[in-house]
Amino acid sequence: MKVKLLMASALIAFLTGCATTEKVAVIEKEALYNETLNPRQKEYPNHLGFNDLHIQAIRHMKPDTHDVHDPKLQMIVHHHCKAYDDGTFICLMFHSGMKDQDKPIGFEYIITTEQYNSLPEKEKGYWHYHLVEVPRAHATFPDLTAEEAAKILPAVNETYGKVVYFKEMEDKFPLGEPYILIVQDMPEQD
Repeated sequence: MKVKLLMASALIAFLTGCATTEKVAVIEKEALYNETLNPRQKEYPNHLGFNDLHIQAIRHMKPDTHDVHDPKLQMIVHHHCKAYDDGTFICLMFHSGMKDQDKPIGFEYIITTEQYNSLPEKEKGYWHYHLVEVPRAHATFPDLTAEEAAKILPAVNETYGKVVYFKEMEDKFPLGEPYILIVQDMPEQD
């Protein structure tokens, strides 16, 4: 930031013919925060590129069988989300968390109900409604207090998500083609 201010000062001095190196006041636009859906953005700004709403959910891994007892249905998938000004979220998904060497296995794109309603009918089948899926996935917000989670849950419930995987968790690299997981078609867990 200091380099940018120094460069801006030098450019202004050059363009205006001013030979002094007086400080130039630069007013930065304050970052917008979605305090409803991400109350901790100011505490965790741009954590690894994501101003982190952390969601944990099961029923987000493609099971090996269509059996309700398949262990992958019970695996927790960590979603680390970035909120955008247009009301959308992108959540990088990790099977083990978001520690230094963890690599994402996919992402969930989250949109508002209004944005979902604008989609072509053929596209809507790829998306799941969070009012239904949040309880089925036993979704939690581990970094929020119970009060903070209670405030954001109604807003989260009125969104839709599309889950895209580009890597199997056991693979070293992304192999094969990415795929969309139709979360609402997953077997119910016990």
